[in-house]
Amino acid sequence: MSWFESLILGLVQGLTEFLPISSSAHLRLTAAFAGWHDPGAAFTAITQIGTEAAVLIYFRKDIARIISTWFRSLYTKALRSEQDAKMGWLVIVGSLPIGILGLVFKDAIVGPARDLRLTATTLILMGIVLGIADRLAARDEEGGRHRAIRERKTLQQLGVKDGLIFGLCQAMALIPGVSRSGATISGGLLLGFTREAAARYSFLLAIPAVLASGAFEIKDVMENPGHISWGPTIFATVIAFFVGYVVIAWFMKFISTKSFMPFVIYRILLGILLFVLIGTDVLSPHAGESGS
Repeated sequence: MSWFESLILGLVQGLTEFLPISSSAHLRLTAAFAGWHDPGAAFTAITQIGTEAAVLIYFRKDIARIISTWFRSLYTKALRSEQDAKMGWLVIVGSLPIGILGLVFKDAIVGPARDLRLTATTLILMGIVLGIADRLAARDEEGGRHRAIRERKTLQQLGVKDGLIFGLCQAMALIPGVSRSGATISGGLLLGFTREAAARYSFLLAIPAVLASGAFEIKDVMENPGHISWGPTIFATVIAFFVGYVVIAWFMKFISTKSFMPFVIYRILLGILLFVLIGTDVLSPHAGESGS
């Protein structure tokens, strides 16, 4: 991988990680359209550490408070009813599905799941799901002529069952094209949570999953150092961090007043475009893969 490739891919990772459009799909598509090799699951996992560092800094006060209260609640019974202590357990519970499924289906994730036809399919299907979830949220918030405004749930009302469902939605992001934030936010909206609550828990839930995934990939790469270019990969990770921080700050403000429909339309159009390009042999479903 060249330094120019790492610059572009780092920008793509930072721009798309927190938006409900799938960073893994866009990294894959960027390589395919540019005629580069697929950056691979290892590159994706490591550069995601950069964007996750942006989450750690952006939510640093929330995270420090949750960790502190959770640890103290282990030996101080009075703190166990505190929301921050509960949130610590809910992040752990919600992280279980992706941890288990990620290990079970690791070979498929780094191989067959990177077929662009599957990516196009998930872009469209998850776009439709996000659109339905967003419309239901808007209907509750706006009410109507014959409907009263319905109050949506906040994080204070998040329970273990909700956490597991969020976690299962996050696990769907193991398939390129689904989008971690898109799947978890859609799940949260369908469960009746506000956009802000769904997004905030989605970002908190991603922290252990992304850091663990990156650690496992680094371990694998250390055992087979010839499989990745460390210099460009670290450079891309740094770029992803700075760009990701700007994007997350913008996105949290955006969702407080705006609909997800622009992302829904974008996902569906991109998926259709991919099918057209593949169907007309302009683009191979395996474009950018090693040896293609």
